[in-house]
Amino acid sequence: MSVGVLKFFRWQDVIDIALVTYIIYKTLSLLVGTRAIQLVKGLFLLVVLSFAARWLNLDTFSWILTQGFSALLIIVPIIFQPELRRILEELGRGSMWRRSKALKRAEVVADEVSKALMYCCAHKIGALIVLQRGTGLKDYWRNAVLLNADITQELIIAIFWPNNPLHDGATIIDTEQIISAGCYLPLTEDADLSRWLGTRHRAAIGVTEVSDAVSLIVSEERGEISLAIGGRISRNLKESQLKKYLVHYFSGQDQEQQGVLESLKEELRSFGGND
Repeated sequence: MSVGVLKFFRWQDVIDIALVTYIIYKTLSLLVGTRAIQLVKGLFLLVVLSFAARWLNLDTFSWILTQGFSALLIIVPIIFQPELRRILEELGRGSMWRRSKALKRAEVVADEVSKALMYCCAHKIGALIVLQRGTGLKDYWRNAVLLNADITQELIIAIFWPNNPLHDGATIIDTEQIISAGCYLPLTEDADLSRWLGTRHRAAIGVTEVSDAVSLIVSEERGEISLAIGGRISRNLKESQLKKYLVHYFSGQDQEQQGVLESLKEELRSFGGND
């Protein structure tokens, strides 16, 4: 039988299967991190239930599922119009390939920063990294030590190594490089902050009050990682949470999709609390 099937298998079929697979993969990659991915999961579940209903001869249940599929053909384009429009725009700009490359690079760079901070955390080495976003931070890095260097785990650890002259200052990073080290930041004047938060944490919060930057802090006393956004701080982050935000940041998604950042704020707030 297998020989008979291969007899009718053409080289065009290989291209056909490859194209369909590629389109499905790229579509799903664009939907990851959006509310539409929940729709995909729901549709997959409905398909499984539909096959199970037919196999078990559940006629009424199968009929209900069929009618549900018909309704979804009308409802889905209306509810998920923004997501569908974004996919078509990506196709029109031909940026799907570039986006895939950017995401791969973001994962590599995020891994470098994450490993560096986890190393500092494990060895209780204090560190403060500021991720520059839409608001420029030139006022804080132009008088510091300019590096304009590649983002690597080894360099970040070396900057914050005890007794290093740059150890006590902040390091400012953008999506492309380590801009500067030994930066001094404005301290927050929030009187409600916990008295256990020292100068490093107060500086991390302070810069997020005057800009849209995001600060990552390693406490040398407690050996924990914190994240500050918009004047609020979430403490004791897990490595998975840290890596999740870093990938969003270095891929540029936290600026393209504000909803991603807002949802992450809520996730971090519910996990780490705010002091």
